[in-house]
Amino acid sequence: MIKKLDKLILRAFIGPFIATFFITLFVLVLQFFWLYIDDIVGKGLDMFTITRFILYVCATLVPLALPLAILLSSIMTFGNLGETFELVAIKSAGIPLLRFMRPLFIASLIICGIAYLFNNYIIPVANLKMQTLKYDIIVSKPAFDIKEGVFYDKIDGYIIKIGRKEKDGATIHDVLVFQHNYNLLQDFTTVAQSGKMTISADKKFLEFNLRNGWNYQEKGPRNSINTELYRVGFAEYKMVFDLSSFKLNKTDDSAFKNNYAMLNMRQLETTIDSIERTTASYKKQSFITWNSYLRTLVYLDSPWKARALPLKTDSFKRIIPDSATHLVRERTFSTINNLKSNFDLTAISYQNDRQNLLLHLIAWHDKITMSIACLVLFLIGAPLGSIIRRGGIGMPLVFAVIFFVIFFLLNNFGRKFVKQDVIRPITGMWMATYVLLPLGIFLTYKAMNDSQLFNKEFYYRFFRKFRLSKKDAGDAA
Repeated sequence: MIKKLDKLILRAFIGPFIATFFITLFVLVLQFFWLYIDDIVGKGLDMFTITRFILYVCATLVPLALPLAILLSSIMTFGNLGETFELVAIKSAGIPLLRFMRPLFIASLIICGIAYLFNNYIIPVANLKMQTLKYDIIVSKPAFDIKEGVFYDKIDGYIIKIGRKEKDGATIHDVLVFQHNYNLLQDFTTVAQSGKMTISADKKFLEFNLRNGWNYQEKGPRNSINTELYRVGFAEYKMVFDLSSFKLNKTDDSAFKNNYAMLNMRQLETTIDSIERTTASYKKQSFITWNSYLRTLVYLDSPWKARALPLKTDSFKRIIPDSATHLVRERTFSTINNLKSNFDLTAISYQNDRQNLLLHLIAWHDKITMSIACLVLFLIGAPLGSIIRRGGIGMPLVFAVIFFVIFFLLNNFGRKFVKQDVIRPITGMWMATYVLLPLGIFLTYKAMNDSQLFNKEFYYRFFRKFRLSKKDAGDAA
């Protein structure tokens, strides 16, 4: 049954949580576009494509925005309650800290469940759509724009130079169009004094209506004396250029569907099991390769080992005749080199599959750890807010940034160590949880006992007392 105290705390939490979530998401989206601004700007994207891309990016950043929003909003909620002495009133009524943390603890558990479902079912689809659209944007050509006095080579098969454009942007002067055909190895050049530049209504073609110019065309076999140059003058001449290459092409989603970031946990488990079987087969494959080159290994347990062989330096010469020594050595070196080449190829294949396995394990653990992070950071933010007793956005934001940076660094360090195969995924991907969960329990314990951990007056009185005791000791001496 929800009581008035629970409603009070939930109402105080919901507003800051929604606000901080969208602010955090906005900052993370800005950071993403800051990284890819050079690949996106100047592509002539329509508003629908930009909006769709932003929505996909927002969806992929939700797992990172949720923990920070919970951390900041919980600090702000309990800080506001402490600053207005509502926490004092609640404690004076005999209600312990854990009791009025309970509604937000349950809310954090619900958010953890929602975050897990989002990470497992929404994020793979959003990653797939976002990566596909990002690839299409990056590989698409820049928007059509011919500048004055600059050779423009973005239209396939043509190089265009316009000496001057008038203010209307359509009237052009001193036009040079160089058409090259790599198949025929022949050149075709058009020079005109002026003309009109227009784009068709469907934006698929560029039209040049040129006036007073010449066409120069080379005919005949290239690099021979049988070529001829034709020059044809014109009063008006129309050229049409195909702009279909500037259109944003849509790549099929199946091109990226097997990437580890596009899979849910069940698909990841299936892929991980398949990769583990593949990596385990390399040991058997190496043993088979070893036996195929060194066939004598199968006789190691045979009775010939019981024969006493002389342990002398010239035993090899006694067994192998001088006439066959050179041939035996050549075959030995050849066998060793072949073995080394086969083992090197096997080692490279194993390393690639091992790295792929680690990436899939990271993605599997990440879906859980980023969900648990919401609860872990709440256990830090709630007692921290009740200790510092400062509301607003100032002091809570400072502490939230500090602890979130610690969480972010630990998470990235653990991920990097797992990728480098330094530590196991269960250790690296849960490193932030292992470190921050005891810290949250410690802060909760301190908050339950009204700790002065972040009270500057407490430290001022402590150091003042220390200075006075030191001064009294000096006077006594």
